[in-house]
Amino acid sequence: MGRTRWDPGPSHPRLEAATVEVWRADLDAADARGDGRTLLSDDERERAARFARREDGARWATARAVLRTLVGAYVDADPAALRFEAGPHGKPRLAGEGRLRFNLSHSGDVALYAFALDGEVGVDVELPRRAVDHVAIARRILGDDEAERLAALEPQQREREFLRAWVRWEAVLKCRGTGIGGADAPSGDPDPWVEQLDVGAPAAAALAVAGGPVAVRCWRWPLA
Repeated sequence: MGRTRWDPGPSHPRLEAATVEVWRADLDAADARGDGRTLLSDDERERAARFARREDGARWATARAVLRTLVGAYVDADPAALRFEAGPHGKPRLAGEGRLRFNLSHSGDVALYAFALDGEVGVDVELPRRAVDHVAIARRILGDDEAERLAALEPQQREREFLRAWVRWEAVLKCRGTGIGGADAPSGDPDPWVEQLDVGAPAAAALAVAGGPVAVRCWRWPLA
């Protein structure tokens, strides 16, 4: 995997055909700046308040505020006036907008946002969370071949490779808009194109795009 270049984000982003734009945000830094928390709907504020840990609720709210700002920039609309709806498995989409496709993921203070025209996208980022049996989880979710590959690695490398495999799998599911296990994936559809993203150790991240490969532009939040 090559090193991903995260350039300063443009103030007026514009999407092109066969191109996906991915934004990376530091949620703690964005929260400290107060990036758009006043843009949230009442439902979003209520959801943020329900998190058991205040820190988790603050990061979720900031991630949602950044999403509103970015979507508003792409469609030239007031971020506070945007209405989102959820697909069958919770994937957010913009109500009444036919072309824009997007997806978001955050783990700890790292957030990623992917945007495209017409074609579906999925993005996932994960930080190590706790001591887990990576081989057992891989065998149950990712299959025997992946489990055996991980079992042959040293523990530190095993964790890193597990995260890389996990984010690829999650990004594909999110691109398809299916539930865990992908049981609702349309039969016969080609697999999405997947690109690993470098967000810096110890995190792992991946992008999945229906109908790829595509050009990928990577930006750093905030907007210029």
